[in-house]
Amino acid sequence: MRRGCAQPLVYVLKYISIHAGSKSISHCLYSTSITVFHSYLSVEPDGCRDRDEGEKSTGWCKSSAAAASFSLQQRRIMLRKGDREVLLDLDYGGEAQTTESYGSLQNGVFIPPRYLSAAAADEDMDDDDPIDHHWNTRSNQPVPQPGIYFRDGRTKIDFVLVWEVRSRRKKRGKGKSEATCEEGEAVPPEETSRSERRKAQLEQWREKFVQNLESAGLLMEKEETANEKKTIHFLKVNAPWDVMVCYAEELCLRAPLQAQPNLDLNTSARVLSRLCIPNVMTESVPNRPLDYYTCAFRKSKMSRFLGCEDQESYFTNTQRHRVVYEILTKTVYGKKKRSEVGVDRLINEGAYTAAFPLHEGPFELPKCEIRPDELNQRQVLYHYWARWFEWYKYQPLDHIREYFGEKIALYFAWLGFYTAWLLPAAVVGTLVFVSGVMSMGTNTPAKEICTSGDTYLMCPLCNTCNAWNMSEICTMAKMGYLFDHPGTVLFSVFMSFWAVTFLEYWKRKMSTLAHHWDCMDFHEEEERPRPEFAAKAPTMEQNPVTGVKEPYFPEKTRLTRMFTGSMVIIMMLCVVMIFLVTVVMCRGIIIVMMFHTESPVLRTEAGTIANISSSIVNLGLILLMGRVYTALAEQLTKWEMHRTQTQYDNAFIFKVFIFQFVNFYSSPFYVAFFKGRFVGYPTNYGTLFGMRNEDCGPGGCLIELAEQLFIIMVGKQLINNIQEFIIPKVKAWRQKRTLAKVLGGKASHEPRRWEEDYKLVECEGLFEEYLEMVLQFGFITIFVAAFPLAPLFALLNNWVEIRLDAHKFVCEYRRPVAERAQNIGVWFNILEALSHLSVIANAFLIAFTSDFLPRLLYQYKFDNELHGYVNFTLAYAPLNYTDNCRYKAYRDNNGNHTLFYWELLAVRLSFIIAFEHVVFFVLRAIDWIVPDVPESLEVKIKRERYLAKQALAENQEALLVSRNRGAATACAGTASPASHTSFGNMS
Repeated sequence: MRRGCAQPLVYVLKYISIHAGSKSISHCLYSTSITVFHSYLSVEPDGCRDRDEGEKSTGWCKSSAAAASFSLQQRRIMLRKGDREVLLDLDYGGEAQTTESYGSLQNGVFIPPRYLSAAAADEDMDDDDPIDHHWNTRSNQPVPQPGIYFRDGRTKIDFVLVWEVRSRRKKRGKGKSEATCEEGEAVPPEETSRSERRKAQLEQWREKFVQNLESAGLLMEKEETANEKKTIHFLKVNAPWDVMVCYAEELCLRAPLQAQPNLDLNTSARVLSRLCIPNVMTESVPNRPLDYYTCAFRKSKMSRFLGCEDQESYFTNTQRHRVVYEILTKTVYGKKKRSEVGVDRLINEGAYTAAFPLHEGPFELPKCEIRPDELNQRQVLYHYWARWFEWYKYQPLDHIREYFGEKIALYFAWLGFYTAWLLPAAVVGTLVFVSGVMSMGTNTPAKEICTSGDTYLMCPLCNTCNAWNMSEICTMAKMGYLFDHPGTVLFSVFMSFWAVTFLEYWKRKMSTLAHHWDCMDFHEEEERPRPEFAAKAPTMEQNPVTGVKEPYFPEKTRLTRMFTGSMVIIMMLCVVMIFLVTVVMCRGIIIVMMFHTESPVLRTEAGTIANISSSIVNLGLILLMGRVYTALAEQLTKWEMHRTQTQYDNAFIFKVFIFQFVNFYSSPFYVAFFKGRFVGYPTNYGTLFGMRNEDCGPGGCLIELAEQLFIIMVGKQLINNIQEFIIPKVKAWRQKRTLAKVLGGKASHEPRRWEEDYKLVECEGLFEEYLEMVLQFGFITIFVAAFPLAPLFALLNNWVEIRLDAHKFVCEYRRPVAERAQNIGVWFNILEALSHLSVIANAFLIAFTSDFLPRLLYQYKFDNELHGYVNFTLAYAPLNYTDNCRYKAYRDNNGNHTLFYWELLAVRLSFIIAFEHVVFFVLRAIDWIVPDVPESLEVKIKRERYLAKQALAENQEALLVSRNRGAATACAGTASPASHTSFGNMS
């Protein structure tokens, strides 16, 4: 059959409608063609006539006049600068289409460009350009290459935009239709009209947005999934080669100049190799990305770059995602004066529900046997990284960076580096703890307590309690030695050096990775305003950098709001303090209740039971307050109206960290530095709300601090891991359930990649991950003197954390847009602050909380074996006290401090000054000795700069030659000696 088209567009569409196989469809398509033709002539068409109920399934004829008079601009999809290709919609969805759908963007007919050209009127349609009719939303015909390509099987999908539209049903009444909700209840007319106006506004924005994307050169193709209640639209976006080349130069993407061998960046692998020790942690991961010397991309020097002849694979997928996302975020969809720009704001407004790049296929391994190098990138990451059986293997950082971008790869690099450095800290801490267990029998003070019998009658611990014998706390005295012996003091010194050394070597690692991943010279460009800022900013002002008018918020008003927000933070910190006082009073009440029982076991272990129970309650309050305050901090930060996303993130991180620092560390700080300091003495006890101030337990404050650290730190880690394992699965289940309802009986068809990714959970970023690890870093450094096993528990948690996070990103999250970064940002500054704070905290912990210095001074002045030390540390109650009892203090019979107390205070202060000076001096020495950039990396940087200079040298020489010729022509054959000198020097 001859299908040639020698007529204008109206006859082309009429011809298609004749062969459509349905009279009603043919009639409506013909009407549509008339409308399109009129739109070419800028004539307002009459539109389609109202169809009866039986014919409304054609989808293009609408009963409303607005739908009948659509314009050509609303019916285009795929326009390319070189060859304009138009995708028109001939889908038959089985139901009436709503005004929310793009007729021009739906699944449908591919019209070759020659049909739209008068010059090609006499050409025949050959077999290479068929007109494919897809009458169903989900065709039963197999897709040529399902997955990450357009229907042509060649055009790669770089991005997907998704929006959902609820189908409208009409309920016939007496002469007029009434809009109804899904439950069948009538909706008020005012609400209906307001909803319709909002839907029309969103549709208009989407159409304008798509038109501007077409103008930017992007290719698009639309798919949809529908049932009787909802239609989900998927708009697939591709950046062609010309667009990629243009934006690659604008975004300063790195171009490969020369390949080089992949370096082994694992220090442990190099050390084990030199020692000839088998390394079970190494594993050969297929398809490792090559390493190149690179320079900034230049279109004019395309021939100098490796692989430039292969346009399909020259740009990596992450680079393509970055370019398309850059276009999406800069494209206008409304009025530019109102800063109606970018896909992010469209998502906030509800025009789109999601925008994401696609995963590289499924993560599950194929059932058939295939070679490892045939796996897609996602399968490689899952098989060699995200599985639990890979817990002891090195992370494939280059693969992570290639798939997720530098920002996420740097997080996993930091987490792996931190976990590796925890290994020696955990080994030393475990040895210190074991040495304490083995030396418990040599503790002379504990022996004296256990053999004292009735020698030391201690004063009552509460006003209604009885006196007790010190020998009753024999067990706790022995246990206290585990956390307060010379080894723990040395371990705290070791951890202070460990913290600062870890950060210094991380800076070296970070600079190496930044160069390896071409981010060494990366600097964030002038950031555009946040979508919410643009939507709420009251005025427009000229940007002093770009010179473009953009939304503006008065700085004075922002500072006022920030001050108000800081008052809210202080108020919330006061709430934390109130909870802390409540826990302390609860602990005191529990102790009193235990002492009033007749059980000797409960009386002996009253302090331990009270401390453990109150710590569990405190952990619950900490987690509850953390959730409440995070939500509050998010609202406060939005209210402060920060212009850029970086400013917003930094303000939000600061607020949350300050609160979480006080929230998590207030109770340990209280036990470590304040508990037992304000007890007083018999006849002059200190009180709080009528209750006597707390004193340290029988084993000392360090064992209570260790109990609190164990419960808070380990309990928090367990709860977080359970949440990270369960919550994403629950969210993904709800998302899949929602989409399954839309698919209905069509779910048996082969799933499509964009639908499968839409079922996944939106990536929530790295804030929670960094916050969890930074708080853990504080626990293992600030209070490590009281809990030498803290690094061991942190190491075990991090092995689990790496695989949990890997599984989330590979299997449960939608693929995030790859972001560039050269460091971990403000988190490094927080880690440095915590490391410096840990030095001071450990110095005070050893000096004032531990018995190390009192024992040392007693050994120096009285007895090297500590005989009589227990009796020396006990004071007698004043003579006017009812009982002739003892209490722990360096006081005389009148309650005044003894000379030994003042000598000990001087020793303590001297130790603090000496400790922190020595540690900070060593820190500066390490900073000076260990360069931030390794020497081998400096050589590579010089080599790369040399190659880049050579690649661009021809351009510079041509430019100089042209300038020289121009100068020679202007001077009529005369040349300045200076110009020749200049040319000679520059060449």
